[in-house]
Amino acid sequence: FVGPRAWRVVFALASLPLALSCISFFVNHAHEGIHFWDLTGVPGMHTFVWITNFISFLFLYPSTFDLLQVAAIQPPQLQLWETGVIRITRHPQTVGQILWCLAHSLWLGTSTALSASTILVAHHLFSVWHGDRRLQQEHGEAFEYIKSKTSTVPFAAILEGRQELPKDYYKEWLRVPYLVVTGGTVIAFFAHPYMVAGAALLHW
Repeated sequence: FVGPRAWRVVFALASLPLALSCISFFVNHAHEGIHFWDLTGVPGMHTFVWITNFISFLFLYPSTFDLLQVAAIQPPQLQLWETGVIRITRHPQTVGQILWCLAHSLWLGTSTALSASTILVAHHLFSVWHGDRRLQQEHGEAFEYIKSKTSTVPFAAILEGRQELPKDYYKEWLRVPYLVVTGGTVIAFFAHPYMVAGAALLHW
């Protein structure tokens, strides 16, 4: 009833504080609960977790391609495209979240991490169905065409021959938003000690 731009602002005002509280709670309690494993001393594990986590953010933030819509400067719209990361998977945010949860669960090995990861993955698996349903309602036959050329499981459409990567496919990744995501991910890695200290100050 309030319009897409106003709703985006309302959503942000409600969700961002909740995200801060949830992240702070996770950081403060991620090492608690039952410890199922400790793989931190396994050679190469830190590198594997870091690379997996880095890749996860490249999948998690495809919406940053429309920064004006993210900030509600322009009216938010349901986007439909077949290039870039969509050639690999039609639901990059779900894939990114699964990779993020995999990396953190492997590193932490606690029931708290596994519980949080289970909830996050379940939420994003629901979004696969819900996202396809909304795109079908919004775009109809155009979405059916995109659906026929893409897949939910990464690389499945490519292996099945339904999607073909162009020779200059790398150019579809050379975009300013991805540079921002890459820089932000690297900064977040080095900022982890400060994030832990800041979360501890909140006592949540």
